[in-house]
Amino acid sequence: MTRRLITLALCLSGWTMSAHAQDRMPPIPESQQTEAQKKAIAEFNAARKTTGISGPFVPMLRSPEVMNRARAMGDYLRFTSVLPPRLSEFAILITARKWTQNYEWDAHNQLALQGGLSADVIKAIAEGRRPEKMAADEDVLYTFCDELHRNQSISDATYARAVATFGEQGVIDIVGISGYYTLLAMVLNTARTPVPAGHTPGLAPFPR
Repeated sequence: MTRRLITLALCLSGWTMSAHAQDRMPPIPESQQTEAQKKAIAEFNAARKTTGISGPFVPMLRSPEVMNRARAMGDYLRFTSVLPPRLSEFAILITARKWTQNYEWDAHNQLALQGGLSADVIKAIAEGRRPEKMAADEDVLYTFCDELHRNQSISDATYARAVATFGEQGVIDIVGISGYYTLLAMVLNTARTPVPAGHTPGLAPFPR
């Protein structure tokens, strides 16, 4: 009897884990899309010069206006903010780590490397540690983002350092990147969007 109970418990545990990992909002087949959704995809593709949508925009398609308004903000924050890619991608990775968002991490850790962020810094972020060897501007950005995520506010000293390093526009762009990728992380975590097929999640959950 005990063995049967153990077997049943293991089966239920496996089912629960499988259900937990299920993609709640998978791609909507074109035949089932509303006219508003088709229009939003067409506008998205025209703006991004792509074919189709992926990642957080798949679940966001359930609300076409949210999807395209989020895309418009992302067009600036990801591609044309005043921060160089090394720093904007750093801010994205910090956000992905705070939310343990593996799709976001998978999409941006290589972009961070390509942008000039060191592998050691990326590894430290993945492990939930403050990186030991950062450039001066990276140190300022990490302190600012970490403080913002942890305390939901910024101290006078951290604010002064950030303005001195990035200017007021840079500070707002950092806040914008942190907020935008928090939105995407929340969408992805709610929808349980998996990493692309063949990719391995790079972030382990933080202990609770």
